[in-house]
Amino acid sequence: MTPAKPIESVAIISMHTSPLAVLGGYKTGGMNVYVRELSRELGRRGVQVDVFTRRESASQPEVDTSLGATVRVIRLRAGGYGTADPSSLIGATQEFAAGIHKYATLNNRTYDVMYAHYWLSGLVADVLRRSWDVPWVQMFHTLGAMKNRIANQPMIDPRVMAEMQIVRHADRVIAATQAEHHQLLWLYRVDRRKVSIVPPGVDTSQFKPMNRDVARASVGLCDGEKMLLFVGRLEPLKAVDILLRALHELHTVEPSVLAGVRLMVVGGEAGNPERTRLCSLAEQLGVDGYVQFAGSKEHASLPVFYAAAEALIMPSDYESFGMVALEAMASGTPVIASAVGGLQYLIRDGETGFLVPVRDPESLAERIRQMLIDPNLRDTLARAAADRAVQYDWKLVVDQVIEVFERAARGGRRHLNV
Repeated sequence: MTPAKPIESVAIISMHTSPLAVLGGYKTGGMNVYVRELSRELGRRGVQVDVFTRRESASQPEVDTSLGATVRVIRLRAGGYGTADPSSLIGATQEFAAGIHKYATLNNRTYDVMYAHYWLSGLVADVLRRSWDVPWVQMFHTLGAMKNRIANQPMIDPRVMAEMQIVRHADRVIAATQAEHHQLLWLYRVDRRKVSIVPPGVDTSQFKPMNRDVARASVGLCDGEKMLLFVGRLEPLKAVDILLRALHELHTVEPSVLAGVRLMVVGGEAGNPERTRLCSLAEQLGVDGYVQFAGSKEHASLPVFYAAAEALIMPSDYESFGMVALEAMASGTPVIASAVGGLQYLIRDGETGFLVPVRDPESLAERIRQMLIDPNLRDTLARAAADRAVQYDWKLVVDQVIEVFERAARGGRRHLNV
C-alpha cells in the first residue's frame, strides 16, 4: 500500500456556530468544544488549520488566531448578521461556500482535507467539492432522523433530506459511537465502508481530579452543603424537567436526603424559553428552593463545577455522545445519565456512574439518593470515572482522526461526479 501523504492543511467548516462561542448559549455546546480542541491539537502538531464559521456581527474580526500559531478562525458573512436557527440558513450555504472559496483563493490557501461539522456545514462542503479536488470528511454530531423519532416529528424533513444527500457524497463519515454508526446504517443507508467510529476527546490537562474542598469553596458551597450539577444547553431534549421531577420525588418521599442540597444548572441565559418553563415547573413542584440557574459559563471555569459536584446529572432524551459527561468523568465526578445514545457506551453502569431508563424520574431519584447518602460509593465511582476518561485524551483521539483523513486522501475524490 502506498504510504499516506502527511496531512499538512485542513479546512474545518462549522458554519452555524463558532468554536470560540460561550458554551450553554443558543446552539452552543459539545460541537463547539470538539471543533476548538481538535483544531488546537492539530495546530500543536504543525498542521495549518482554517476554521470557517459564520460572522454574527460587524464588530467581530474576520480572522482570529487565539487557538494557536497555525490555527485561524475565519468568520464569513452569510445570511445576514445575528444568531440564526440552522434551518433558516439553508439558503445561505451557497453564499458561505462562495466566501470560503474566495478567501482560499485570495490567500493562496489549499487543503489536504475538508472536515465539515453538522448537516449545514455538510451542505457547504457539498458545494465546495464540485470545484475543489479535496477529500471531504463529515461529522454530524446529532442526526435529524433520531431527533425527529424522539420528538414524534415527521421522519423526513429538509434537514434529514440534506443529511441523506451528505452521506451519499462525502468521502468519509465519522461517527462518535457504535450507536451512531448503527443509526447511520439503519436510518440513512450509508455505505458502511465510509464510516469510521472515532469518539470526541477531553483535555485531561484541564479536566482532571482536583482538591474538592477548594472546588467547593470556589462555587460557593458551605460545609455540609452538597451540589448536584447539570451542564448544557437548555432545550426540551435535555429533559431537565425529568431532573426536577426526580427532586420532587425525593422531596416528597424522603426530604431529609435533600437537606443542604443544591442543583446547579449551568447553561441557558435569562429569557431562554426553556429556562423560563423550567423555573415555573420547579415552583409548581415545590423544589425551586433547591435549584439555582447559573446561566452560561466559560469552558475554562467548568472544572471547578465538576469537581465540586456529588454527581453530574444528564437526563437527556438523546445524546449522540455526551462530551459534558466525559469532562465530568475526567474531573473525577460520577455521572448519572439516561441510557441513550453515546451515554450507554461512555458510562459503565455501577462502575463510573449510573444509567437510568429515559424519562423515569423515580429511577433517577433513587440513583441520586444513593449518591447523596453514600460518600464511599461516590468516591469509588469517581476514581473509576477518572481512570476511564484518560482513554479519551485529545492526543489519542486526534491520532485516530488523522488516520481517517489519510484514508480519505488515499482514496481521492471518488464521489466527485455523484
